[in-house]
Amino acid sequence: MKKYHTIFQGSGKDFNMFKWSLGLLLSIILVAPVYAHEFWISPVNYNLDAGQPIVADFRIGQDFSGSRQSFLHQRTVRHEIFHSGKSKKVLGRNGDRPAFQTGGLSDGLAILVHETSDNILKYNDFEKFKNFVVHKGFNGVLNAHETRGLPKTGFSESYRRYAKSLIAIGHGVGKDTAVGLDIEILALENPFTEDISGGMRVQVLMRGKPRSYVKVELFQKLIESDETVEITSYLTDSNGITILPVKAGYKYMVDNVALIPLEPKKEGDPVWHSVWANLTFSVPKS
Repeated sequence: MKKYHTIFQGSGKDFNMFKWSLGLLLSIILVAPVYAHEFWISPVNYNLDAGQPIVADFRIGQDFSGSRQSFLHQRTVRHEIFHSGKSKKVLGRNGDRPAFQTGGLSDGLAILVHETSDNILKYNDFEKFKNFVVHKGFNGVLNAHETRGLPKTGFSESYRRYAKSLIAIGHGVGKDTAVGLDIEILALENPFTEDISGGMRVQVLMRGKPRSYVKVELFQKLIESDETVEITSYLTDSNGITILPVKAGYKYMVDNVALIPLEPKKEGDPVWHSVWANLTFSVPKS
């Protein structure tokens, strides 16, 4: 069962975006189930005791439901864990499933990080590209595609995934941190230890700078059940920040995507490049 909502946040000049947001709302309702193939880190357990091994799956799918993926060196750029202000490379083995496996850590907040290598998608149906662009809220991309004289079929897009996941170890105290990904979602509150009854702030960063007025999707499921997902959409403010209404007893996935024009060096090279930021976490029961 799926539920979709769009929520606009902001004040003052931010509401100059309202007309755009209203159009986005309609487009999300129409195409949301079709062209949103997210990649995320799915921990077996978001709350661990100190010293307990950390295990998480990679998943690709829709609506916070997807197939488990194996770890592959040739598809990996970064595979790390951040804890207590330090980073550590995780040594995966080809074929590992669960894909993220490492030894236990002391009390604190652990940040799992994975960056994939580039993949290529070829469009033989322009409607698929159009629906993707509209769903993700890429204002002006369709006009730019036409202005650049690009074909409507037979063109390619490269894409790369940047995923993070938060895990509480022991007391779980700590802060999410920017880890230097090209695009990433930063949790400004700790969902395991801080009072987020009034909402949890997240910030979208691209090359370390805030992404203003961009769409963020929030996927919500009960920690103990995968039967129902609720999907809501938000718009960041001028500082790249939006407030997400989260509840105790649920797990969450946050998603943001950027689309960048590429100038092909030879025939068949990609003409667009998408970068996908993803963050998963849970809010423990009260």
